[in-house]
Amino acid sequence: MPKFRVGFIGTGRKPERAGPMGYAMAYAHADAYKLLPDCELVACADIVEENARAFAQTYGITSVYTTHKEMLEKEQLDIVSICTWPMTHAELVIDCAVAGVKAIHCEKPMDYTWGAARLMAQECERRGVRLTFNHQRRFGKPFRMAKQLLDEGVVGELVRVEFGAGNLYDYGSHNFDMCNYFNNETLAEWVIAQIDYRTENLVFGTHNENQAYALWKYRNGVWGVASTGAGAKLVGAHHRIIGSDGIIELGSMEPGAPALRYRRFGKGEWEVVDCGNEGMHGPGYIERAIADIVAALREGRESELCARNALNATEIIFACYESVRRRGRVDLPLTITNNPLVDLVERGEIKPRPKG
Repeated sequence: MPKFRVGFIGTGRKPERAGPMGYAMAYAHADAYKLLPDCELVACADIVEENARAFAQTYGITSVYTTHKEMLEKEQLDIVSICTWPMTHAELVIDCAVAGVKAIHCEKPMDYTWGAARLMAQECERRGVRLTFNHQRRFGKPFRMAKQLLDEGVVGELVRVEFGAGNLYDYGSHNFDMCNYFNNETLAEWVIAQIDYRTENLVFGTHNENQAYALWKYRNGVWGVASTGAGAKLVGAHHRIIGSDGIIELGSMEPGAPALRYRRFGKGEWEVVDCGNEGMHGPGYIERAIADIVAALREGRESELCARNALNATEIIFACYESVRRRGRVDLPLTITNNPLVDLVERGEIKPRPKG
């Protein structure tokens, strides 16, 4: 069976220390593809030639480009990983789809605007292209085991999902995705939120609030709560799952707390679930995620990382910012096309002071 030809857009420069200006995610993607016998790494593109060549040398790639369009035109790629900043995602995804790429695996968040996120998902669906996003925590043992506990009724019926995080958009993309995962991808019905954005916080070139509180309700009656930034400790965990009979906590912020624990109401002690060496961030999550998107392509099935699931999370994120703009509750589905937080900043209604 022929191997899938894999290409990369946005290799980046592998930093000595990862941070809000870059994680060089293309390297993490490439490491994952290299583990799969049915994948062949054949091409890469970066607007900085030095970065592309360093990446190519690391992985034995012979075809190096400084424009993604030239790569797409010449290489007949089956799979493309897009590891650029969010505001470029929709254009690059659509270019890949038009070029006939079979599967596109894109970094999160989906895009800088709700309209662009919807557009690229629609274009890929229309062309029969498999579009996925790197919400890799779906493949982490603590998260899988938490879902198993929930499905087995250990804490009763699901009542509320909560998370504490640095922000709603960049890292929050993972958190909202997992909230939806725990609630079986049920769509949200409405969202109400407020933020504080007093100091400029650009993550991969995108505005992210300093602090937020959000409340949303799903169509099945389950509630969602998010508290970010300085308020993250209100929730006090990466995720808290509240059932009718107990609580499941992932990544408690208490010193020395395990990755996963649960407690039934009426019982004082937490029960610890052994997740091996796995925590909130890995190891091995990206490897499993990419193995799934490749297997889905080979088997003709939908990956858990599909655009449909990513849109569910992204809609809640932009609805939070739209609630801030409207100063009220936002009923879904969301009908805007832009990024409300960016709009508020550009119109001077929110004036974050320069960082540093």
